[in-house]
Amino acid sequence: MPSTIAEEKAELRAWIQAESAFRSPAARRVSDAALHARFLALPQVRLARTLLLFWGVGTEPDTLPLIDELLAQGKRVALPRCLPGRAMEARLIRGREGLVPGAFRIPEPGEDCPVAARDEIDVILVPNLCCDREGYRLGHGGGYYDRYLAGYRGFTVAFCPRFLLLDRVPRDERDVPVRLVLTD
Repeated sequence: MPSTIAEEKAELRAWIQAESAFRSPAARRVSDAALHARFLALPQVRLARTLLLFWGVGTEPDTLPLIDELLAQGKRVALPRCLPGRAMEARLIRGREGLVPGAFRIPEPGEDCPVAARDEIDVILVPNLCCDREGYRLGHGGGYYDRYLAGYRGFTVAFCPRFLLLDRVPRDERDVPVRLVLTD
């Protein structure tokens, strides 16, 4: 039995990887489409000028169609760029051009993409492996988003397939909840 929050989180990450392996590509596409539609229908998203999204990898929802749709709507879309010291910044993109292989081999905006100040961002879509009903999420363990969100006062949302919405996610004082968890 895990004795620390870090051990609980590691055990939960392993469980999620095992459970997600049984999910079919078709089920993922249906779930992703439902999450995208619910996100785009949010008043906060419809009114937003600038949004920070993430490039979905692994078991995360595919966000590329959502990024393309928001850009087509004329929204300012930013993606995270990892910095030394496990920090991150948001940089505006115009499309897939200008993206470079970043930390963990995830595409991120290059140096030519302008920085979006945190207070310019209306909505942040926060990545996660799972969430709980209070908005706490389990990430990949780097703490990038918790540090970034600590100084953010705008609207935060996380995508969470229903089977990954838990009663409680292990947390500590550094974990920052999102305001809304969207399920499929």
